[in-house]
Amino acid sequence: MKDLDFLTSTPSRQIDYEKFDTRLLDSVLENETSFLTCMSCGGCTATCSAGNLTNFNVRKIGLMLRRGEIDQLSVEIEKCMFCGKCTLVCPRDINIRNVVLLIKKGIALLKTENILS
Repeated sequence: MKDLDFLTSTPSRQIDYEKFDTRLLDSVLENETSFLTCMSCGGCTATCSAGNLTNFNVRKIGLMLRRGEIDQLSVEIEKCMFCGKCTLVCPRDINIRNVVLLIKKGIALLKTENILS
């Protein structure tokens, strides 16, 4: 029976959407509704100045925001240089620069409320 160890149950890799913290996402969508139309095409990431110098990825920011991964997001968002190239190339005309700014403000607000460490 040792040969069948791969059949033993492992922790589920299923995503539990109930555990997501959507407060920051709700705040961003309230102030920048165009973010709803993002199709994650990658144009923003391809032209990002910070992405050329670091491992910054604008699409990853959107994914972390939608997943409610605020702790990781606060570290990643600090790499943005606010150059605005992402906004210029967006085919959906999303003001990504404003989205990043709203995320930064929202994280600061959550930290002042002692919700985050």
